[in-house]
Amino acid sequence: EKRTMTLIEKNGYHDSVYINAAKIFQGIHTKKHKDRILVRYGDDSVSPMLTFKDEYFQRVSYELAFNALKYQDLLEEILLDSCVYPCHSIPDELTSLLVVMLYDLQERKFQAREIFDEEEPVAEVRKIEHYLYSFRTKLAAALARCRIKHDALSIECFLPETIRKQAQRASALPLCVWINTFKISLQDVFGDLKKKGFTRVESVSDLDRYTYCMDQHCNDVLVFPSSLKEELLNLDLFADCKLLLQ
Repeated sequence: EKRTMTLIEKNGYHDSVYINAAKIFQGIHTKKHKDRILVRYGDDSVSPMLTFKDEYFQRVSYELAFNALKYQDLLEEILLDSCVYPCHSIPDELTSLLVVMLYDLQERKFQAREIFDEEEPVAEVRKIEHYLYSFRTKLAAALARCRIKHDALSIECFLPETIRKQAQRASALPLCVWINTFKISLQDVFGDLKKKGFTRVESVSDLDRYTYCMDQHCNDVLVFPSSLKEELLNLDLFADCKLLLQ
């Protein structure tokens, strides 16, 4: 299952990821002054119980929650402009789920999510998914109007310049990978990577395409080009937790 996870991301997530992302978002969303509140998120005074299937599910749940946070104002504007929110059948307690699933839906260009037979369905997720998808045309039109209104070529243009620069820097940073020496030796990692077409180079400045180098300070850490993230996560070394992405 883990060997296909990065492909799953392109077609949506498992139900449990949406639920956990919504719980995380509920606790971190930007709270506005009472006279400016148009979207209500229910009670967040109780810390949510988060249960993750594994490290991958934990990582993508937090990524989804923080992406929704970055675009909270835009997502709320889309919901209001499309008249999809408010809805009497969706209580305030599910607004966070509505927002994180809307972010993911627009990331998929408002295409349907691929459902996997092995996953256990979550009623709240399926309810929100069906509701959003039934209004996908109105939501897409609202997004288009927002982009025209703000003269934005993409949703990234809605972010403050400081956040855009941070995201650009983060995406360009090399990937650091820990070798799980409880499961595999350094030499076996080197041999496996060589078979997969990777070349070891001397330093970070030499990184280019299918290359990697040793960290200068930690002999159980490898460094890869940032562009290889998706391909690395599909390697058996990651699926078997012999390499761990930081």
